[in-house]
Amino acid sequence: MSQPSAQQVPVKLQVTTHIYNGKNKESIEWIGFGRYLEKDTNKYIKYEEIIEEGTIKTIIKVTEKEGLILRSGAVKMRLPFLINKQKVGSYESPYGVFQLVTDTKRLELEVQEQTTTGTLDILYDLKMQGSNNGTYHMTISFKEEKEEE
Repeated sequence: MSQPSAQQVPVKLQVTTHIYNGKNKESIEWIGFGRYLEKDTNKYIKYEEIIEEGTIKTIIKVTEKEGLILRSGAVKMRLPFLINKQKVGSYESPYGVFQLVTDTKRLELEVQEQTTTGTLDILYDLKMQGSNNGTYHMTISFKEEKEEE
């Protein structure tokens, strides 16, 4: 017998990333639509971004202690998170595969079950190929988007 598939809830997303590198601060914001689902003790946020180079599919998986951002398509990236630990990931570009190392300071997901509204808050230091790339503060807010009947 197959497992019943987890209920995917359509959500509106706001993804904000602040990057601090020395005295420089850069902010990136993206607003779009995706899906939120829970399966076992895992929680997932899925969405697609369309950029000049093509479509990027993003899946974010969060468990009690760990997180993982997987991107495929126009951008290929694997970014793992574990509180107060360094984790190795990768970023694939036309120039080759680069090693990424995350050092996660904060990983919190709060969800109001009744309304499927929530916020994912990730704060981490990022190194690429061994050199410091800055401190990243990523916030993903989502709210259930009622589909038209």
